[in-house]
Amino acid sequence: MPRTLIVGLDGSSESRAAADWAAREARLRGSPLRLVHVWEGVPEAMAESPTPGAESFQHWVERIPREAAAGLRARHPGVDVTTEQIVGRAYEVLPGLAEEADLLALGSRGLSGIGGFMIGSVGLAVVAHAECPVVLVRAGEQAADEHTSDPTGMPSVTTPYRPVVLGLDTDSPDEAVIGFAFDAAARRQTSLRVVHGWNPPPYYAYRLPADLEYHGELSTQQAKALTETVLPWRRKYPTVEVVEESHWGRAGNFLMDASRDASLVVVGRRIRRSPFGAHIGPVTHAVLHHSAAPVAVVPHP
Repeated sequence: MPRTLIVGLDGSSESRAAADWAAREARLRGSPLRLVHVWEGVPEAMAESPTPGAESFQHWVERIPREAAAGLRARHPGVDVTTEQIVGRAYEVLPGLAEEADLLALGSRGLSGIGGFMIGSVGLAVVAHAECPVVLVRAGEQAADEHTSDPTGMPSVTTPYRPVVLGLDTDSPDEAVIGFAFDAAARRQTSLRVVHGWNPPPYYAYRLPADLEYHGELSTQQAKALTETVLPWRRKYPTVEVVEESHWGRAGNFLMDASRDASLVVVGRRIRRSPFGAHIGPVTHAVLHHSAAPVAVVPHP
């Protein structure tokens, strides 16, 4: 039985975009979708007031998941949508709920004028502590944005999906991250673009400007390591076309560029169970703040 996909809903345009994205993903997976509205309750001063403010506030809060669910059912018939309201703090509640889910989707405000996400403290805390994949979706993200352009030059839901992009560290590859990316590409019947960035050891770096042969040897070694890492997954997913890219430089920069033509970007995050701080790693942090496509952050040991 497929496990549930969860959306953290707060009524904002970005959370509604995340809910629509998650509904499309639920259809691809044949999974149920659960809209979770976490709120901190009626303010104490309002609750104690004899005015109808508390009742009105409660009514407004209850409308958020109800109306969101009705809209999703109308736009995505066949997807099983349920709702739940929980009183508490989202950054504490949502990571706990993620233990019951295959995926958690969150909305994030887009950065004005450029690609990327404005990650608030709540979103960052959830990404850093949830132990299931977390997908960040910007306000305004639409189904057509995941697809290639039609003959008129406009993206359309009737055209193929754009590639899925995977940021891969060949020094410590993880099956959960790679498997998520291959599975996403297979469900979308699209290609997988595997991007690997590398830098030479510091004590060798001084040779590179003058030693092109040595640079070539390092490049060959890194490309070979990438091919060997991906090979078992090519065999497991023979229908997925794989494009391998091994670049000298910062992986985050190459992933940002690749995100402009992606339906989804997949990166990893090492699980750290410390209750303090939000540690997601420099590459994942850069991708979250500059990706032009939805980003899936997959936790791994």
